[in-house]
Amino acid sequence: MDTDDLTADTLRALRTARPYPAVSLTMPTHRREPDNAQDAVRLRNLLAEAERRIDADPEASRQTRIDLHKHLERAAAEVDLRHSQDGLVLYATSGEHQVWSLPRDVPERVVLSDTFLTRNLVAAKAQASPYWVLAVAADKATLWAGTGDTLQQHEGDGFPAAPEELQWDVQREERVGDQPSTFSDEETRRFLRTVDVALAGVLGRDRRPLYLVGLAQAVSLLREVGEAAAAPAGTVLKGGLADGPDRVLLQEVAPARAAFARHESDRVGAALDAARSRRTFAAGLDEVWESVREGRADLVAVEEHFQRTVRLTDGHLAPLDGGPLGWEEGVREDIVDELVEAALDRGAEVVFLPDDALAEHDRIAAVLRY
Repeated sequence: MDTDDLTADTLRALRTARPYPAVSLTMPTHRREPDNAQDAVRLRNLLAEAERRIDADPEASRQTRIDLHKHLERAAAEVDLRHSQDGLVLYATSGEHQVWSLPRDVPERVVLSDTFLTRNLVAAKAQASPYWVLAVAADKATLWAGTGDTLQQHEGDGFPAAPEELQWDVQREERVGDQPSTFSDEETRRFLRTVDVALAGVLGRDRRPLYLVGLAQAVSLLREVGEAAAAPAGTVLKGGLADGPDRVLLQEVAPARAAFARHESDRVGAALDAARSRRTFAAGLDEVWESVREGRADLVAVEEHFQRTVRLTDGHLAPLDGGPLGWEEGVREDIVDELVEAALDRGAEVVFLPDDALAEHDRIAAVLRY
């Protein structure tokens, strides 16, 4: 699975308490040769470490250990390192396992607990800036889920949508000379209302920027008959794309996505400047971490590739410049992911900005509620 599979329902399920021990295994991976040659060895070593810790855990019964080993083996067998992204997460209990591939670096780690570790999934999805593309025509509407430069057709929740076969009143047409009009007949309006209802349901469950693609008449009528597409992040007035393909849709929406990204960067920059004037501003990892923990952060801005290893001491973060410290007490190798998850859980908005956009604020800043 990847970040596009991380819905609110899936996240709630992952966070549900499980019989101890629930194993979370994370490790960095590589997209290309020759760097990815090391990934298989690293995975084997990490699995061996997980099994060693399971076998040494006095709280795990013999049968639990046996079942856990089986599910870890099955999870490892499902990993396709030839098509890796930047991070790998394996979850396993005595009765289940999951494999997640992430477009974000994660530390090498094994955690045994009564819940799965979800911070890396949450941060990866936030960084990926997922979006929807709705390609609409008078006779078809398709919804596409986008993450970065990847676009997949969403099947389900009423999509793809097509109208019922149209039945024209031939006698009325002969009597008054009425000719069917694609974008003025009631059948088309009724169809686009069903599209609007289906879209509203999807956005209600998974809110993300929406891009509309279609002829001007189709886009205009969709917005006229409903509300779900009233404020898209961008609009591409071009027809013939309801069937894709994905690479063409990506190319067509690229300028709209770039314009939206610039708008978001300007919006966040203005919000940070205003917060500095009001003295409701935090900058730097330790300050932002403290404001998030206290529930005071309203907006958190962080550079896309900002990662830092720290030691947590007396509620404050001290940077560590050495190499990976594994499972040393008090050390957080993914503190930024932990901060992002905590901020989102407390209702803050999290926005990832290009590298160096926040250089003067030590790569991370926040607008405070008070």
